[in-house]
Amino acid sequence: MKKVLIANRGEIAARIMKTCHEMGIETVAVYSDADQELPFVKNATVAHRIGEPPVMKSYLQMDKIIEVAEKEQVDAIHPGYGFLSENATFAKAVAKKGIVFIGPTPEVISLMGDKVKARQTMIDAGVPVVPGSEKGIQTVEEALKLAKGFGYPVMLKASGGGGGIGMVCCHSDEELQKAFQTTKSRAKSYFGNDEMFIEKFIPNARHIEVQIFGDHHGKIVHLFERDCSIQRRNQKVIEETPSPFLSEATRKKICHSAKKAAEFVGYTNAGTIEFIVDEQENFYFLEMNTRLQVEHAVTEIITNLDLVKWQLLVARGDRLPLAQNEIMASGHSIEFRVYAEDPIKFFPSPGKIEEFTLPQNQKGVRIDSGYAAGTTVTPFYDPMVAKIIVKADNRPEAIQIAKDYFNQIVIKGIKTNIPLFQEILNEGSYTEGEYNTNYISLMKKH
Repeated sequence: MKKVLIANRGEIAARIMKTCHEMGIETVAVYSDADQELPFVKNATVAHRIGEPPVMKSYLQMDKIIEVAEKEQVDAIHPGYGFLSENATFAKAVAKKGIVFIGPTPEVISLMGDKVKARQTMIDAGVPVVPGSEKGIQTVEEALKLAKGFGYPVMLKASGGGGGIGMVCCHSDEELQKAFQTTKSRAKSYFGNDEMFIEKFIPNARHIEVQIFGDHHGKIVHLFERDCSIQRRNQKVIEETPSPFLSEATRKKICHSAKKAAEFVGYTNAGTIEFIVDEQENFYFLEMNTRLQVEHAVTEIITNLDLVKWQLLVARGDRLPLAQNEIMASGHSIEFRVYAEDPIKFFPSPGKIEEFTLPQNQKGVRIDSGYAAGTTVTPFYDPMVAKIIVKADNRPEAIQIAKDYFNQIVIKGIKTNIPLFQEILNEGSYTEGEYNTNYISLMKKH
């Protein structure tokens, strides 16, 4: 593998390039007009303009991306996360051109991308799932009937959804009726699929996911869990590993279930099995992400492994570098997603970054960023400007490193959610590890 096209932008494009260049692999960037000044464009071996800022005219232009890949004679395409990363049609089109798609097979992407089919697959695999509808639903009448059977509250979800989009918690018939058509329309717009389904809502839940990896020789391993329960509007904000909530017995069970799920579908490359965990540590399959996750860095830090390198090795046909009993974890790592947004109202805060001081080479701190001073955060894409990842021997030390580091950051020209992180880091229930997916919304009420 000598040349890889990265069909993505910003922080993840820069992250993939770093490993590629360390491995002696040339990189091809594609960029929209809005991104031409960003670091990932300048850091690539070669870069090609792909279109206008809106994603439908740039980063979702499959034909244009493949055209660039053929022109540059790349060996593989890495989709990053978001955009085309879980698009089976794109994966098929790439393979048809004789180019390696760095990810699982199109068949697995398609299967696990349909949340209703994924639920049934996990039932067949013997993995516990949240009680819910056995098939997709199209009418509000079906939804109301199911909700009555399960009892409120229920989660209304888009079958083709992900990343917290197309998901609403409903507490009554009235709420469900109001949410149904809006959520259905949003799902059609985002995913091209307006099929819905319903699951029983699990109160005071934790969101725990397990990193899994498979090669083309039948070997599958897990790389432990991540706790992603600190969320706002169903989107992750802080992730950490190991989870401060799980007992060692549950940790072993949940990792074993994730591995079993991946084995059942014949998974290859990097993926994540997501679970919802109740107050008694009962866990239920939520979804499978058939790609690298935003929060992969915390797993890299505690295992001392490069997951992007593993992706590249597996994609070229190598066996997994380590067996399950050789994968070790040590210490504690926490990741903070720094967004260009109002820290109180959570509205995006696009604009030119006048100053962007994130001190480098600090012990226990890793910075993954796609921006620099003088660049602009536009309203066209996710407003994440950086990921701050800290590591220490234990959780209290990791929290202290994060506190100290956030006091040193200077970002001017845009608002960020750093004040929110500082508030959380000084809040007792967080520091004691006593939080769930409602944490931020409850904190803001007090």
